[in-house]
Amino acid sequence: MIQAENITYSYTEDAADGKPQLKTYVFQGLNLEIQKGSFVAVLGHNGSGKSTLAKHFNAILLPEGGKVYVNGMDTADEKLLYDIRKAAGMVFQNPDNQIVAAIVEDEVAFAPENLGVEPAEIRRRVDECLKIVGMSAFADATPSRLSGGQKQRVAIASVLAMEPEYIILDEPTAMLDPMGRREVLSTIKKLNKRQGMTVVLITHYMDEAAEADRVVVMQEGKIVLDDVPKQVFRQVGLVKKLGLDVPQVTELAYELRRYGIDIPDDIITVEECTEALLRYL
Repeated sequence: MIQAENITYSYTEDAADGKPQLKTYVFQGLNLEIQKGSFVAVLGHNGSGKSTLAKHFNAILLPEGGKVYVNGMDTADEKLLYDIRKAAGMVFQNPDNQIVAAIVEDEVAFAPENLGVEPAEIRRRVDECLKIVGMSAFADATPSRLSGGQKQRVAIASVLAMEPEYIILDEPTAMLDPMGRREVLSTIKKLNKRQGMTVVLITHYMDEAAEADRVVVMQEGKIVLDDVPKQVFRQVGLVKKLGLDVPQVTELAYELRRYGIDIPDDIITVEECTEALLRYL
């Protein structure tokens, strides 16, 4: 598993008029465990610490206090950095910042080649990873000519070529249109359900979080909610008080209940809402 044990992290800002630097804590004494095989969505408004936390999971950032472990490996141990990043792959918000090659299959092959993987094994990984993300037909394409969703799927394939146990996605659909978002979310779900990969998804989209096994909500560096999606999103008032939304269909069910329509308060999918309304009618 991935374990964050009592971790602390802060950053400093230059103060005006020659005053001492200002130290701001992102989190203090935060604890979280991510179990293997799970699909965990992490929510929170800007500044809540969710992206900072994600970067601790593969040692991009190191805690000032406390420890982060990936499969028992201490992220602060420089000798383990390669093994940690091989185990926990990271996909960022903007795929253009990750893509370095001129051809899609060369992009997926880039990391294994730099690790000295045998050519036959690289070929197998490239073909397999492009198939997993549904991009086999674009193996010879130029990344710059792909849509945003397709680029992000190539970025995911590039991480998969490292054969990680965990994949951490930091708002991977934030810059995409609805179609691109659906493409990427479908890929993420397939990785978790069919490939058995552990997924940590940082997102602003409640409909994406509703697809996860577990939702973690952060505010000001603290975990304020941690449960299955139904239990988190049924607390509509609290979630809104935290500056977040709920899935659109949950909002609809909430408003219908306010007007006396007797349907469940834990609806998070269109199908559930449809069934509830048909029963009511």
